[in-house]
Amino acid sequence: MTKPTVLFAGDSITDCERRDDPAGFGDGYVLRITRALAGQARWVNRGISGNSTRDLRDRWAADVLAERPSLVSVLVGINDTWRRYDSGTVTTPADFEANYRALLDPLAADGVALVLIEPFLLPVRAEQIEWREDLEPKIDIVRDLAREYRAVLVPADTELNAAGDAVGLAPDGIHPSPHGTDLLAKLWLDHAAPLLAGLSPR
Repeated sequence: MTKPTVLFAGDSITDCERRDDPAGFGDGYVLRITRALAGQARWVNRGISGNSTRDLRDRWAADVLAERPSLVSVLVGINDTWRRYDSGTVTTPADFEANYRALLDPLAADGVALVLIEPFLLPVRAEQIEWREDLEPKIDIVRDLAREYRAVLVPADTELNAAGDAVGLAPDGIHPSPHGTDLLAKLWLDHAAPLLAGLSPR
């Protein structure tokens, strides 16, 4: 029996060395989700470390649309902020929104179920507190897009920060520890897993 395809797109938090994994899932939250929901879908990980919304937009047709997914989960945005501070490359909120809409529009037009994960930052260094000024408008855009496109929103920034213990959850403030990864996977399962019951193969 053909199963629906569930595809995860994003940056290093989704990638998690998936290209070194024979199963292609990596060792992050995607792996935990596939284990929890084994047999319910065909799972595809298309995360690439370092990607921004612009990078996803450039590879969207080949890496995402070509897979004919029934559900796409997107986690992207921290690199749109990070590059401002480590290389001076600024992604304005308007550009961020335009890039993100370019990801969602072809999926929405085709009736694909959508899951948007808030990009997140758990400041562990003093300078990262300043990064919030750039990231928070982008998080707001993701929340607004989730409402507009009737996507499931996974409140990762909200919940991971509310959990406290930033260093324990993300030692560098960005990449989750095993404990942080467990929590991120649980948030996805709590909010998005119910969508699977209504999916059909495409």
